[in-house]
Amino acid sequence: MNKRMRRRWKLRGALLAMAAIAVGTAVFHRANVAEAAPREPVAVVASITPPAPNPDSPVIPPRSLAGNEILIPVVGVEKSDLRDTWGASRGSRRHTAIDIIAPRGTPVVAVVDGTVLKFFTSKAGGLTMYLAEPAGDVLYYYAHLDRYAPGLAEGDVVSRGTILGYVGSTGNAPPNAPHLHFGYERLPAGGEWWKGKPENPYPILMQRGVTIPR
Repeated sequence: MNKRMRRRWKLRGALLAMAAIAVGTAVFHRANVAEAAPREPVAVVASITPPAPNPDSPVIPPRSLAGNEILIPVVGVEKSDLRDTWGASRGSRRHTAIDIIAPRGTPVVAVVDGTVLKFFTSKAGGLTMYLAEPAGDVLYYYAHLDRYAPGLAEGDVVSRGTILGYVGSTGNAPPNAPHLHFGYERLPAGGEWWKGKPENPYPILMQRGVTIPR
């Protein structure tokens, strides 16, 4: 092979080597670009399971109620068991509710569909609760409760017959005379629960009350 031929072979080899390097660089560059390219976001679909009913706040099914009927708030109490203690003397004040006598621990229920507006502990009423009607203009007041129903919270929307608590003698009630202090209040236009105007619940319960049997 003469010098000219050897020179051509060397030049051809150099060109082939350069071409191989160029191809390898291009492939490497494309791989890096593909790897660095932003990925499409992955949609995460949460599995939503409806909450199970709370067994600690059961609803005692009453019989079919007419629209204007309410439940007598203590389970097993009949109209004939009620006493109108509205206006009775309580020392220097008058009684702005009625007392419903029942054994300690008897379930106390929501008299209407409504919202648990407020839990409140006071020296006189002990463990108390305010239940608001859906329209927000009427409150039902429960006092001297032994305890609240487990799992119940302020803001809970409840149905008629939902257990709210249990008869007791907290506050200034005689320890040996458990009862429910039950009130009915009309709220002002602003809806302030502490400014309710008490009205006698006895006529309402006698006219519209329905008993939940024990």
